[in-house]
Amino acid sequence: MAKGVRPRVKVPGSASAGDVITIKTLISHPMESGQRKDSDGNVIPRSIINRFVCDFNGENVIDVTMEPAISTNPYFEFQAMVPEGGEFKFTWYDDDGSVYEEAKSISVG
Repeated sequence: MAKGVRPRVKVPGSASAGDVITIKTLISHPMESGQRKDSDGNVIPRSIINRFVCDFNGENVIDVTMEPAISTNPYFEFQAMVPEGGEFKFTWYDDDGSVYEEAKSISVG
């Protein structure tokens, strides 16, 4: 598990039914390629975020597969329609088996 990994998500607190909202996500992650060595000459194990998923009330909104060339601290900005109030669930998957999750609620008024 990479150290200091922190997901951040920005979702509006409320919207009207049928509105299209902008969602922004950023995960602080060092993204080790597995090709560098530490000061003792040991290979630093590969640790790359390889997949990002966002679901709303259990239904998939976006599912992104990332390749090894993805930058450190991957940022995604996308739009989603909000048919009703509920919860967005964000999940990042790491090559080392770690899973990072964040959830944000939105109300419809």
